[in-house]
Amino acid sequence: MTDTSTTEPTEPTEQAGTADGTTGATGRPRTAPGGSERPLTDAYDTALLDLDGVVYAGPGAIDHAVDALAQARTGGMRLAYVTNNASRPPRVVAEHLTELGVPADAEDVINSAQAAARLVAEKVPAGSRVLVIGGAGLVEALAERGLVAVRSLDEQPVAVVQGFDPSLGWKDLAEASYAVASGLPWIASNTDLTVPTARGIAPGNGSLVAAVRTATGAEPEVAGKPLPPMHRETVIRTGAKRPLVVGDRLDTDIEGAFNGGVDSLLVFTGVTTPALLLGAPPQHRPTYLAADLRGLLTGHPEVSGDGGAYTCGGWTAHAEDGVLHVDGTGDRYDGLRALCAASWTAGDREGEVPDGRKALAELGF
Repeated sequence: MTDTSTTEPTEPTEQAGTADGTTGATGRPRTAPGGSERPLTDAYDTALLDLDGVVYAGPGAIDHAVDALAQARTGGMRLAYVTNNASRPPRVVAEHLTELGVPADAEDVINSAQAAARLVAEKVPAGSRVLVIGGAGLVEALAERGLVAVRSLDEQPVAVVQGFDPSLGWKDLAEASYAVASGLPWIASNTDLTVPTARGIAPGNGSLVAAVRTATGAEPEVAGKPLPPMHRETVIRTGAKRPLVVGDRLDTDIEGAFNGGVDSLLVFTGVTTPALLLGAPPQHRPTYLAADLRGLLTGHPEVSGDGGAYTCGGWTAHAEDGVLHVDGTGDRYDGLRALCAASWTAGDREGEVPDGRKALAELGF
């Protein structure tokens, strides 16, 4: 039986993940998705939910999200919404969620603007002027920390903070470049290269940060997921004791959970595909996986195996000659769990990810 699956989540440790990709008390990489006999709503006290690609895409709710979250809330799980999108203040996000049928207050929303503002406040005196390259979310977060947002280097700011806003243009990025080149501290809310929208995948804040980086040769200090400032902000604001991170991105949500030493649930309603998951390095491997947020409401089957073949539900998977194979019947996500175990184990052992295209096609992915 794989040593990384659990039937009952434990109290998160101070630091369950390390920079070299090991996790848990054993220090070994996760080589299979975990299991839980209990529904995740019973096993964890707080769900730390990403928004874009998890709860909504653009203006509309993702399928099953509203009903699943209502059932989770009724079951006693606290819901907190944690987003790298710094463009809108928490109250505006909460209003949007409520309109979609997901009741929320401003206190339920934590964004990377708040984490970025805390970083800035730790560097400059109260009342300082800060150049904002972003939207209202950053402006309000800075005000909460007693800082004054300005829009021009001519207003003599002492730092620069950059976050996503769909209205940003060349003049804004140029102003940021002038300020960064002058030597001011530069904090980015996040570096997500893309953002899911109702029309598809679009450039995110990371793409805009890259423009300033290219112009200046400088590197920002980053506040958002997957880095520790965002996890710290979330824990401070929610007081969660047994949190479960829920997200759609391996490089922010899942890695952020890894860095924070807490468990995670990956849903396939955003940017991550099953093929990407099979090739995930240790720090990008989720504890659980599910099609959508209904995965919060159920237990998760355990993956068993002996280093060769891995079984989950009615499916068995193995790697042979650099190719993944899967056979069986039942829930295709059980097949994906078995494939993850086979792929992650073989990849760690051989140093190369096995080809999973045919196996994924057999599962209907």
